[in-house]
Amino acid sequence: MRRMILTSSLLLALSASAMASQVYKWVDAQGGTHFGAQPPQGQQATTINTAAPPPKTGGSVATPTFESMADPEQAAIDEKVKQEVAIQEAERKKYCQTVRTNLAQLENNPRVRLEVDGEVRRLNEEERQQRIDEAKQAIAKNCK
Repeated sequence: MRRMILTSSLLLALSASAMASQVYKWVDAQGGTHFGAQPPQGQQATTINTAAPPPKTGGSVATPTFESMADPEQAAIDEKVKQEVAIQEAERKKYCQTVRTNLAQLENNPRVRLEVDGEVRRLNEEERQQRIDEAKQAIAKNCK
């Protein structure tokens, strides 16, 4: 029984290193960093050691990503892109909320007034329906 447990433990310990494969890192023409199981054709790639354990960090300290440890310039670009995406997402949510509010007002109120060149006029039913359709299309296209 001991021999079986010892053999199983040994096989389990060796299987992790046997299953580890080579990981290659390369930078494309646009400056983007890529990782893959096979090196790209016609480009120089470096081999990444995947057997190394991840660095230990203390409690609430943010763990840096592998990419940021490998290339600080790429990490700065990634952070900038993430910030831009977050700003765009916030603007999209605000736009969607405004369009949904406008749609609710158009659907619930048959007497919609509009101020044009300093004078107030009421939308006729055809204009109101057209604006309802436009709002629904905007929601379908831009809002999730």
